[in-house]
Amino acid sequence: MSANTFLNYINGEWVGGASTFENRNPANTEEVVGLFVKGSPEDIAGAAAAAQAAFPAWAAMPAPARGNILFKAAEILDRKFDQISAEMTREEGKTLPEAKGEVRRAINIFRYFAGEGSRQPGLLVPSERERVHMFAVRKPLGVVGLITPWNFPSAIPAWKLAPALIAGNTVVLKPASAAPLSAWRLVEALHEAGIPKGVVNFVAGSGGALGQALVDAPPLKAVSFTGSCEIGNWLHAEASRRRLRIQLEMGGKNPTIVLADADFALAVENTVNGAFFSTGQKCTATSRAIVEESIYDRFVDALVERTRKLRVGNGMEPGVDIGPAVDQGQLETDLRYIEIGRRECGEPRCGGRRLTGGAYDKGYFVEPTIFADVTEEMTIANEEIFGPVLAVMRAKDFADALRIANRVPFGLSASIQTTNVSRVFEYVYGMEAGLLTVNLPSAGVEYQLPFGGSKDSSFGPKEQGPAALEFFTDYKTVYLKY
Repeated sequence: MSANTFLNYINGEWVGGASTFENRNPANTEEVVGLFVKGSPEDIAGAAAAAQAAFPAWAAMPAPARGNILFKAAEILDRKFDQISAEMTREEGKTLPEAKGEVRRAINIFRYFAGEGSRQPGLLVPSERERVHMFAVRKPLGVVGLITPWNFPSAIPAWKLAPALIAGNTVVLKPASAAPLSAWRLVEALHEAGIPKGVVNFVAGSGGALGQALVDAPPLKAVSFTGSCEIGNWLHAEASRRRLRIQLEMGGKNPTIVLADADFALAVENTVNGAFFSTGQKCTATSRAIVEESIYDRFVDALVERTRKLRVGNGMEPGVDIGPAVDQGQLETDLRYIEIGRRECGEPRCGGRRLTGGAYDKGYFVEPTIFADVTEEMTIANEEIFGPVLAVMRAKDFADALRIANRVPFGLSASIQTTNVSRVFEYVYGMEAGLLTVNLPSAGVEYQLPFGGSKDSSFGPKEQGPAALEFFTDYKTVYLKY
């Protein structure tokens, strides 16, 4: 194996394999960021067996001691902050400032859940009977499988790993093949921090083969997944067959509602940020701007003017606002939906093309694209694109905007731009989404509060914040006569 080959991690050992796959820079496909060992179903089975063997001792370790390992891992990641951030930009394509923000968030997630080791409250209630003491304590589930996506290759593995581990579970992690290095660095940090053998296992490779092997592994008790609706629905059916506990975070078609009383300049900035930063490759990205009729034309003009100032390029270069699509497949998806938009409502107001010439020819670059006068029945108003494509829609008033916002089957995130406090509360109580923002972009969450959607966007308990422990623990209830 060459020096830039990254091995799988099973039972505390770095493990090779028969073949590797390339991790290429989407901004410059001539650069191979690294080679990753292609895991097999047998690797998954070995990882699950190792996790099962490690579970009793890890679960018995005092939770504050488990927390100390997470604190040490966070310190290791902090020392490698610049390196890990640059690697994320090179493997996923997001700009270096965005990558730094994500790595910082992953470090903070580890620290947050490390602290939870000293809390983990249970329940203590009075009994109706004399001399009976009643309480319930949290207990870990056992071996859990974590399947993570490429768009937040550090933060999402961190927000699944940290609560799973602090609760006393052991883990098999399967990262997305498009950007596995960021997750690999988390596992490397845990290894260096002294996590016991078998507690964390990392297997990279094909989602189809490894996903089936993971959900079929006899020791598995639960699966936490973030990714597409198609794979999530398949995983739900497979996990339900075995009665596994399952947590799914999937797609979105997130609206930003812009009312006439909004701070106009701020609303433009928030909409552009939500729609186009990270190349629109966020499950919480704004893909629909629903604008009150009285300011519609002015707002579209301002949106187009601001979007045309965005600089698209290699995320390692200063001044770049938007990086490439993550790979050829995602680029083709973006361009296909842009063509659908052209057929449905004519030429986009800006963008709409793959960028070519010079350095652009080496990467998967597409212009940020705005379609105006999009109506409710159009494909680009209903299907998740996961790229820098924004559909701008008219609404008669707030009630009409809320109706349009709620009509899709997704319910992940939503934003409203308004200075009317009554509209804010009507939106908070009427919007069918799990994550709501007011006078902010629809994307951009912190780790201290629950994260997750409603309707077809999510299934199972929420992630992040105190709620994260709900999925990774169960209760043991005790009645004690004294």
